[in-house]
Amino acid sequence: MKKYFILYRPFLVFLAKFFLTYLVLSLVYQGFLYRFSQHSVDAITQFVAANTVQMLKFFGLDFDNQVMPDASFVMLFYKQQPIARMIEGCNAISVIILFVSFVVAFSGKLKATLLFILGGSVLIYILNLVRIALLCLALYHFPEQQELLHTIIFPLFIYGVVFLLWVIWVNKFSLYAK
Repeated sequence: MKKYFILYRPFLVFLAKFFLTYLVLSLVYQGFLYRFSQHSVDAITQFVAANTVQMLKFFGLDFDNQVMPDASFVMLFYKQQPIARMIEGCNAISVIILFVSFVVAFSGKLKATLLFILGGSVLIYILNLVRIALLCLALYHFPEQQELLHTIIFPLFIYGVVFLLWVIWVNKFSLYAK
């Protein structure tokens, strides 16, 4: 048994770091969400919705958002038409937690790790705003493609970026980089 532990130690350390980081960050986030009722929208989701609308308005598009009373979503409007409901799962926090957990599990030097986590998290946040904006525009023009757009195309976009960031991290900055 001890022989296998020694043989697989790097993999086991990776798993322990990944799951411990994921668990701690998820518990902190769930603790934050616990402050909000099932019939209200958390502050982060409201902030993401507002940032998405600000970005779209910057480009001259007629977008708006409204926190729906006694509901757990923010409604996004384009040309005064409701386009999409934005829920807590759309704010990319769970994606950022997954990203951070992987980077910590494949840790590198402390400064590089912290800078990559910060830069990658900001990039994921911004790309999530772009993802939501493009999804809203696509839903306006192609409402019959909602299922394809929402469940396949746009999740591939955000998870594809996270995967590329992981590859860059492992190959360029982690302790495993050559």
